[in-house]
Amino acid sequence: MAALPDTVSRAIRSELEAEKHGLQAGLADFSGTSSEEDPETERCWEFGHPFVKFDDGLDTLSDETREQLDRRESGCTSEEREKAVAALRVLVTAHSQGGDVGASLDDPSCRLFVEPYDSDGFYLTIEAPEPGDDETSWEIEVSRWVPDDPDEEPGNHTSATGHAVVGCALPVAPTAEEIAHLLKSVDEKPLLLAEWAETPVGAVLARTAVVVTERYDSYSGSARKP
Repeated sequence: MAALPDTVSRAIRSELEAEKHGLQAGLADFSGTSSEEDPETERCWEFGHPFVKFDDGLDTLSDETREQLDRRESGCTSEEREKAVAALRVLVTAHSQGGDVGASLDDPSCRLFVEPYDSDGFYLTIEAPEPGDDETSWEIEVSRWVPDDPDEEPGNHTSATGHAVVGCALPVAPTAEEIAHLLKSVDEKPLLLAEWAETPVGAVLARTAVVVTERYDSYSGSARKP
């Protein structure tokens, strides 16, 4: 830092001091040696995860996830990798803008999964194209958990299989703001998913500009839920 202006070097030193304090507080909290009643640690100490500030609320930096991402990109070209990274950034940004919606990023796929409370078993997935697959587009699907036991009710079951109900193939890639709007909409009104599930092909999902391109009346999904 010797060649840097004094104001810049002082700012860097300040940041390093903050990092040092966070690391020390995190270590003390993890090891049980903290002297504070409720230490405000800014570090998340968990084996298999990098010792970094936990900002996005997504479990996206584990050793396992990074190894899976390495395998996924091993056969990609530079251009395909850039597209996949851009898609992941859109999804992570949308998650951070979507509020406390409980969305999760299925690692290491380019997909957001949202199942709001009291949605009557309906859930939403937002998925980017697979790297290297130029024939597919961004997809939005409304699906529902169907109980494996026919005597049980959706949303109140012991085990179920997820089935897609409606699908929306997007003509262009969505922005993070557009995805965040979807997340906020179903968070504010969980049963909006049930309304979307009734949307016919060619019509738009209520409160959005997303057009339904396919219906799966035969329940062709295969996701599992314990």
